[in-house]
Amino acid sequence: MTTRTRTSTGKVVLGVAAAIVLAALGNAVVSYVAQTLGADPNAVEGLKPQGYVVLTAVGVIIAAFAWASIRKRAKDPARTLAKLVPAVVAISFLADVPVYFLPGASIIGVLALMLMHIVVALVAVPIFHRVLPV
Repeated sequence: MTTRTRTSTGKVVLGVAAAIVLAALGNAVVSYVAQTLGADPNAVEGLKPQGYVVLTAVGVIIAAFAWASIRKRAKDPARTLAKLVPAVVAISFLADVPVYFLPGASIIGVLALMLMHIVVALVAVPIFHRVLPV
């Protein structure tokens, strides 16, 4: 069943902006804890604000477009998203694995990067449900 719920552009933009800010704040906490536990932000660039804020913003924006597209085109968008979101998050971890092999990188730094993907999903998905309901 396709959704026919209309959404205002302003509401969606505000929701996406809120998701970016809140997820970036969550990722700042993850970065801080990882560094406290010994992760080196000079070896794991994604632990620096200029890394995680930009990547969080890009990820949320891409996810919002994908969500809107699935919402519009899928026969059962809620079911499709319920399967797709965890799969995409899990697959996104693969991008962090090579970081482990950089000089000075640690498992703590890599796990922090992976946790950041989860933080973004945990923040963005409820907001998307509100501004782009399925």
